[in-house]
Amino acid sequence: MLDTLNLKLALNKADYCQQLDALINRLWQLQRTARERELPVIIVLEGWAAAGKGALVKQLVHPLDPRSCQVYPILQPTEEERRYPLLWRFWQRLPRRGATAIFYHSWYTHVLEDRLFGRIKPAQVSLVLEQITEFEHQWVDDGALIVKYWLHLSRKELKKRLKAYAADPLQAWRVRPEDWRQARHYEAYASLAEAMIARTSTGTAPWTMIEADDKRWAQVKVFDHLVTNLEQTLEQTALEQARPRLSLPTPTELGPGQTDLLSRVDLSLSLAVEDYARQLAEQQVHLRKYQFQIYRHQIPVLVIFEGWDAAGKGGAIRRLTDTLDPRGYFVHSYAAPSEEEKAHHYLWRFWQQLPAAGQIGIFDRSWYGRVLVERVEELATALEWQRAYREINEFERQLTSAGVVLVKFWLHISPEEQLRRFEQRAADPLRQYKLTAEDWRNRQRWAQYAVAVNQMLQRTSSTHAPWSVIEGNDKLYARVKILQTLASAIHRALK
Repeated sequence: MLDTLNLKLALNKADYCQQLDALINRLWQLQRTARERELPVIIVLEGWAAAGKGALVKQLVHPLDPRSCQVYPILQPTEEERRYPLLWRFWQRLPRRGATAIFYHSWYTHVLEDRLFGRIKPAQVSLVLEQITEFEHQWVDDGALIVKYWLHLSRKELKKRLKAYAADPLQAWRVRPEDWRQARHYEAYASLAEAMIARTSTGTAPWTMIEADDKRWAQVKVFDHLVTNLEQTLEQTALEQARPRLSLPTPTELGPGQTDLLSRVDLSLSLAVEDYARQLAEQQVHLRKYQFQIYRHQIPVLVIFEGWDAAGKGGAIRRLTDTLDPRGYFVHSYAAPSEEEKAHHYLWRFWQQLPAAGQIGIFDRSWYGRVLVERVEELATALEWQRAYREINEFERQLTSAGVVLVKFWLHISPEEQLRRFEQRAADPLRQYKLTAEDWRNRQRWAQYAVAVNQMLQRTSSTHAPWSVIEGNDKLYARVKILQTLASAIHRALK
């Protein structure tokens, strides 16, 4: 693949200046349009050492408004970044709608240099490439433009530039030992790059090969390609924004052949008060011991609470955390997204709050709002919530493959029990704040939510991230079962 590129392509200075000036002016105009149309742009620069990526970044940044453009030079992950899944640090840097992010090296470093220098096991490469493809697919589906450039050099030109940089006192600091190793292992590195490009050049985020032996040619080709892609994407975005949003009201009954999982839940299960006190204390002791063990072994734990309004999520979380060391866990409650959160992919705000290795993270509500409240209330289009099943499964698979112990609870109660709890809250001055007009309105859509919950359970309960449906009519029984289920999951991870 790479050896078929014509590395003799070149531009004289006059043509270079004329073409680049015109492209720079057009890029400046397109950035303004992208900002107005809320198009996030992600530019990935990969290639050989000394291929001209730094000079290209300078040229790209020059015409862009710095208020909506950020450059991210990607180095080896810090100790803090190593405590999270591979893609965590890149989710932190992805642009809001209308902004541009330029990645000088990127998530591909892990399967290039790390692979060449033995920092990643060969068996992990396929999984990492799969996760990268999913990651890019999710962002393009959400409306982003991703352009990826591989700047290719001949072996002769690579050695020539490294020697020139090394001999220049002002440039020598740029030459790393890894750069010389690229030159020494040119064929091996080229082979790894070809395999990576072939695997991750998709219809949504294809690679563009740049012949970089001539720096002028390389810069003009990148600018020309970027301008062309921006123009095409903005035209497509304008058409899509002009189309009416397609929303599908949630049915009140499951379709033929769909199993009503909620109807199988035995809500008569209960626990005597004396048994509750003893069993709760036992499980809290187990969790306190496990908290030390997961810190010692640097295992991240993420507990998701979903359920009906007044199903007992808050009470269960309090019992879970009662005996834990507060330095080793956190609780994050999710409501409607803020304006900043709306300016990103809907999964972005959940990536921000993931537990680090050795921590316990507890989410009161989660990304499942996409296929529940956003679906039923028609806050997401039919296309958005339907593809969310795939995106959620991919997200959770990335978490668990990184060692996260993911435990998901759906707290189920009957409509009659919910009404009883609503009335209790309404009569209690200290708890009235917990009952809102929205709770009563959601109750009127119980049938629609029941369909959405059933389909969510069926389509997102996997071997690596199964759902635990909790019989919640009896709060005492539910609390003990939640702690038992969590303790068992951590125990299996520790084994």
